Amino acid sequence: MEKRNALIAGATGLVGNAILQQLLSDDAYGKIIIITRKPLGIIHPKLVQQQIDFDEISMLKIGFEVDDVFCALGTTIKTAGSQDAFYKVDYSYVVNLGNWCAQNAVKQFLIVSAMGANPKSGIFYNRVKGEMEAAVSGLQISHVKVFRPSLLMGNRTEKRAGEKFAQFAMGTLGFLFAGPLLKYKGIRADVVAKAMIKVAKLEIQGFRIYESGEMQEM
Repeated sequence: MEKRNALIAGATGLVGNAILQQLLSDDAYGKIIIITRKPLGIIHPKLVQQQIDFDEISMLKIGFEVDDVFCALGTTIKTAGSQDAFYKVDYSYVVNLGNWCAQNAVKQFLIVSAMGANPKSGIFYNRVKGEMEAAVSGLQISHVKVFRPSLLMGNRTEKRAGEKFAQFAMGTLGFLFAGPLLKYKGIRADVVAKAMIKVAKLEIQGFRIYESGEMQEM
């Protein structure tokens, strides 16, 4: 059986790194390329690292066919420094990568979004995520899949105010989130990654959104 090739954007982040680690150990994948601003300290026979300027993503050149593009790009307004800078990362970079997929005959574009994403939301973060989802849904790509995790559980290199306490509280009270409340339960980054890879292998046609509870049930 011919092996798949994958590209990951955002491999330095919590979910992106989980995707990378799982794909490197997955026999279904032959080559994994990560696009980053600076190289990761990882050496693996399947891994190809390419440093790029994300403002010039349309110029990206890959020397082999890519089946699945996993996008885990994302930041916070505090880290980005302004709403405009946040918008560039969480909307422009993601949509521009999607346009690159469409122009390079990539079959699948799988994106990490967020619970509550809504283009009409009064919350800036949720509105940007919703606008991004609406934009990628119209791209000329056979398979576009969006994943909306709730609170992500895991150890970030980047410290986010309040997140450690929220993770602790969710870990203590997580048993309360069952049935219809499952989608609000905190979700581990490796669970999100596993769900994304599983969906990629299914090759379900068209645009679809996966909520956090659905990912946990996988």
